[in-house]
Amino acid sequence: MADSQSRQVRWGEKRYHSMDYDLKKTYGEKVYKITLDGGMTCPNRDGTVGRGGCVFCSASGSGDFAGSRALSITEQLKNGKAALAGKRPVHSYIAYFQAFTNTYASVEYLERIFLEAVRDGDVRILSIATRPDCLGKPVLELLERLSRIKPVWIELGLQTIHPHTAAYIRRGYELPVFEEAVQNLRSRGIDVLVHTILCLPGETRQQMFETLDYLNHMDIQGIKLQLLHILQGTDLALQYAEHPFPVPSMDEYIGLLGACISRLRPDITIHRLTGDGPKELLIAPLWTGQKRTVLNALHQYLKEQDIWQGKDYHE
Repeated sequence: MADSQSRQVRWGEKRYHSMDYDLKKTYGEKVYKITLDGGMTCPNRDGTVGRGGCVFCSASGSGDFAGSRALSITEQLKNGKAALAGKRPVHSYIAYFQAFTNTYASVEYLERIFLEAVRDGDVRILSIATRPDCLGKPVLELLERLSRIKPVWIELGLQTIHPHTAAYIRRGYELPVFEEAVQNLRSRGIDVLVHTILCLPGETRQQMFETLDYLNHMDIQGIKLQLLHILQGTDLALQYAEHPFPVPSMDEYIGLLGACISRLRPDITIHRLTGDGPKELLIAPLWTGQKRTVLNALHQYLKEQDIWQGKDYHE
């Protein structure tokens, strides 16, 4: 018990290495994310890799909470700050390019919009969600230049290491592409954040653990553990309507999360543990709309079961 208590102190009040803990430790205050739309599309939509996108991806390219692409980045940041300021005093922000594939454009265009974000005096970090097959050398060189101005996080959508599931979700690239992207980013000193999805149709609990074990041995700095959301307007929703597949209850998911946290390498920062599906689009699991309830239940479960991040991690 003493070991778990010492680890808990190391990460503040939580039993896992949270993004919030890291940011408060680095910047001395809470840092809030402003989600931006850089006006891009995705090679998995325009026919370069595929059409229709990943099976779970919404019409907004997973940017359901992003600003309007009709506005400049400066305007989107201004609006995001105003929305947050109405709820709480905020001084520091992450400029998060989330919608679609955010390195899928000319380097000149990317440099313009990314510089627009990092030159904002209140922005502490530039966070970019993209695909590992959209990181050519000119883009990597741009990201390296930007990282000399402010920290850059690159979020790679891996979802799973298993080929059959990757084919089912129409990911559109093989695992070695991901591995090369991680190596190229880390050789330039850029932090890598990996997006995974738990409870993909057909995947067993053991297969989900295998994805985490694989990532434990990769040079990554952060992870998102995203529960699969079934959203209106997606191909996944059509499949779910025709052939419903099981989705976890809240208690089942919390138990799974506990096991994942326990086996995750302790230095990896956890950026997400459930996800925010837009309520007007969410078909299942509906209980995920109660994010605070879910997280409170998780924290209680970790305490009751004496679980902390890395408890079952083995090098």
